[in-house]
Amino acid sequence: MQVTFPEADNHRLANLCGALDENLRQMETALNVNIARRGEVFNITGPDRLVEQAARLLKDFYQRARKPLDIDDIQLALVEVAHKPAAAPDAESDMPVLMTRRTGLHGRTARQNQYIRQVQEHDITFGIGPAGTGKTYLAVASAVDALERDLVKRIVLVRPAVEAGERLGFLPGDLVQKVDPYLRPLYDALYDLMGFEKATRLFEKGVIEVAPLAFMRGRTLNNAFIILDEAQNTTPEQMKMFLTRIGFGAKTVVTGDVTQIDLARGQRCGLVEARLVLNAVRGIAFTDFQNDDVVRHPLVARIIDAYDAWQKSAA
Repeated sequence: MQVTFPEADNHRLANLCGALDENLRQMETALNVNIARRGEVFNITGPDRLVEQAARLLKDFYQRARKPLDIDDIQLALVEVAHKPAAAPDAESDMPVLMTRRTGLHGRTARQNQYIRQVQEHDITFGIGPAGTGKTYLAVASAVDALERDLVKRIVLVRPAVEAGERLGFLPGDLVQKVDPYLRPLYDALYDLMGFEKATRLFEKGVIEVAPLAFMRGRTLNNAFIILDEAQNTTPEQMKMFLTRIGFGAKTVVTGDVTQIDLARGQRCGLVEARLVLNAVRGIAFTDFQNDDVVRHPLVARIIDAYDAWQKSAA
């Protein structure tokens, strides 16, 4: 297929293609097509469906190319275009938008939007799926949104202190400093969604609290938005203990990836068991993310698919 921009603006074309045609290379990698450019003429070859997506994306990027295109915008658009065929025609009007520093933040896939709606409509929500599907980021965004709308009074971040296949040994500092390395993904999301200064101020005031899972026993959390991250590394006893901490006016989100369990061999996984035990309990929602919900560098979804295929063949 050939895409032409007659009377094209050279400045726009340069922004569209990026330095050394980097934006075109991103599109080729993500969509598995080849793009050859001569001036304002772009020749796209590959499977018909993917060629049509690439042509649509080229035209869309050209409209945005009055200024240089950010690599993040390129990669997010590549994720979105891959999901547009499966999206309902009125999906955009039904898309929940979250109130954070990043204006217009919303889910990039149908399951992500379903996840946000479930968090808003249920007191306990589970987000289960592979890395990069937005489980943690959207949970934190929903917490920030609830805080901004004054639906909760504080945010509580919880994570089991389990190393990912290696022993870190003794960690110096106070309790918060010891747990910090395990909560870094949650901190990164908070700083992105609130700004570093505001998030730091709220930490100092106790509006945002770090609560190690082992120290949750005996507490009742009222008017709080509680996030348990990396829940695949909880035992069934820890999971039950955590879920019974919820108080009046509280909302809880549990996230995890059951393919990345770091528990000792022979230990049962609390997240897997909770999925079986609580599946039919009214008021609790589950979102099961798939590989096609990955919203990271376009290669991440392919890496996950490749590992899945290799494990199936090995089995």
